[in-house]
Amino acid sequence: MDYVKRNRQIANSYYNLGLEKANIRDLTGAVGCLKKSLRFDKYQMDARNLLGLIFYEMGETADALVQWVISMNLHPTDNPADRYLGEIQRKPGQLEREGQTVKTYNQALWHAQNGNADLAVLQLARTVEANPHFVKAHILLALIYMSREDYVKAGKSLYRVLQIDKNNPKAQWYMTLVKQNTGREEVEKKRLKNAFSHRKMEDDDIIIPPEYKENTGWGSILLITAGLVIGMMVVFFLIMPAKTKALNTEHNQELISYSQNISDLNQQLAALTEEYESLQTRADEMESQLSTIEADQQAVLSQYETVIGILQAYRQEDLMTAAQLYASLDPSLITNESVLAIVNQITENMTTEGYQTLAELGTSAWNGGDLAAAIQYYEKSLQLVPGNTEVMYLLGRAYQQQGNTDMANQWFTAIIDQYPDSAEAEQAREARGY
Repeated sequence: MDYVKRNRQIANSYYNLGLEKANIRDLTGAVGCLKKSLRFDKYQMDARNLLGLIFYEMGETADALVQWVISMNLHPTDNPADRYLGEIQRKPGQLEREGQTVKTYNQALWHAQNGNADLAVLQLARTVEANPHFVKAHILLALIYMSREDYVKAGKSLYRVLQIDKNNPKAQWYMTLVKQNTGREEVEKKRLKNAFSHRKMEDDDIIIPPEYKENTGWGSILLITAGLVIGMMVVFFLIMPAKTKALNTEHNQELISYSQNISDLNQQLAALTEEYESLQTRADEMESQLSTIEADQQAVLSQYETVIGILQAYRQEDLMTAAQLYASLDPSLITNESVLAIVNQITENMTTEGYQTLAELGTSAWNGGDLAAAIQYYEKSLQLVPGNTEVMYLLGRAYQQQGNTDMANQWFTAIIDQYPDSAEAEQAREARGY
């Protein structure tokens, strides 16, 4: 018991430290403290909810949802995570927009890893426009700018990151490199040195203007006039002809240079046109691949939404809704271990209670004229309890009424061969035509 109490005290201490860091926008430091808090006490609800909020602030919506779903599973009542999940679900299209943002970022990352920096920059610009707090997107955009030696734009992206997470170690390190390459580091050092240093004024700092004496006599006027006349003559007879010849020569050289430049530019244009056509072909191929990736990621997000809906239905003791949602759940698309644990628990509950509800939903759908939905419910029920001969017979009859004789006969044959003594075996023989 002493160990349990001590672990809770340590967990609370780490939570308080993480809360302090979050208040001063040290989000990276806060994440580290909160993870340590949960390591000592995984039931620390406040730490888990705050960790989800920080993930959401940094643009990691999927990680935030995972933390809040786990929190609701551990603390079903009086949990702020219920409000957070509800607010996201109430916003029309919020999950779809977040999912699209993640897809766009993943596309940009793929382009960057495969040398298509231009496409990556375009995708990242769309990402940070849709989610200005997406820290990973800003950092990746800064890295691409740095690889192009465009340190000014890189500095702007890193500055936005440090506004969100002021002690982000990657952003701080990259900002140091940006300052070194833009001269900003030396300017800041000089400002700091001038702010904390003083020197005494020396006599040399005072500039004493030289004295002069005006001369306003007629002699000076005559000398100035004569100088002007001589100067005009020199310009007209000596300088102007030589200048005109030099200008003509320079003009001819410029015409030759312009002609050569035009020829070079035409060659470059032809090369760029060929390169553009090649890039367009590659872009079409990438677009096709990305469409497949987007569809896969959308399916994954849909499964997380289904898990949330099932948990809420359980909390409201609405087994019928939970069973309906479970029928569309595909656990193979979920990779997060914490969420998989929740899905396994849901599957266990469905095996003991929900399989019959799924069968009843199938019968209701059949009576309503929706044979496709009925077949889906029956198959899901049989996944939970494979040997339910009543449901096997109903599934075969549903396929038979749908016109799919081959599938219907497979299920009738399975009953006859595997469960010959069951009450449905004789019915299956009649339906099979034996």
